[in-house]
Amino acid sequence: MTRLRSAAAVAAGPAGAVRAALAGPALGGRVLAGASLAGASLASAAVLALTSCSGGAIADSNPASSSQSFVSGSYSSTYYRPGSRPAAPAVGGSTLTGSRFRLAADRGNVVVLNFWGSWCAPCRREAPALAALATHFKDAPVRFVGDDVHDSPAAALAFDRTYSVGYPSLNDPGEQVALAFHGTVPPAAIPTTLLIDRTGHIAARVVGEVSYRGLRKLIAKILAGQS
Repeated sequence: MTRLRSAAAVAAGPAGAVRAALAGPALGGRVLAGASLAGASLASAAVLALTSCSGGAIADSNPASSSQSFVSGSYSSTYYRPGSRPAAPAVGGSTLTGSRFRLAADRGNVVVLNFWGSWCAPCRREAPALAALATHFKDAPVRFVGDDVHDSPAAALAFDRTYSVGYPSLNDPGEQVALAFHGTVPPAAIPTTLLIDRTGHIAARVVGEVSYRGLRKLIAKILAGQS
């Protein structure tokens, strides 16, 4: 999965900060023992063909490119044990429909925060799973929120209609929400999904296309408070 390089790249246009310096060290550059989930094991080689785009530098794969995708490289999934989780930043902003959203207002819920764009092929492939999971957990203390980057509200809302996405997404063309996670557990590519526990701490990160089964298990693990 292509890493993000420099926050200054926000000014560089569509290939900006989502490939900027957000790939900072997660938990001091140390992955906790047992933190990698099964999806990041030997099976990841098979998952790769389904979860990411093939070849090309991230600068050559952006909303303006003919591939209409952003991710290249490999899938990864990391789980952080309770007591070793960084606090999520106090992000917020306007949604695609104009309402206001504050992450802090969802304290007490597990928040599934998905960074995506309507121009991103892996985002299109994972959208049905995310929509179905949001329905599956609708009666649980779980909140799904998207962060739509380098996009127009019209294109993003059309995407939501196409894939029956019922949860809100922040309108984030300049990737300000992604930038706010620098120094904690930043999104490393598009798509990236962060899972924030009920105390407001980052419990897991999935870089690449999520699966229904894998994400459901991860949400259930966080809800149960497992280490």
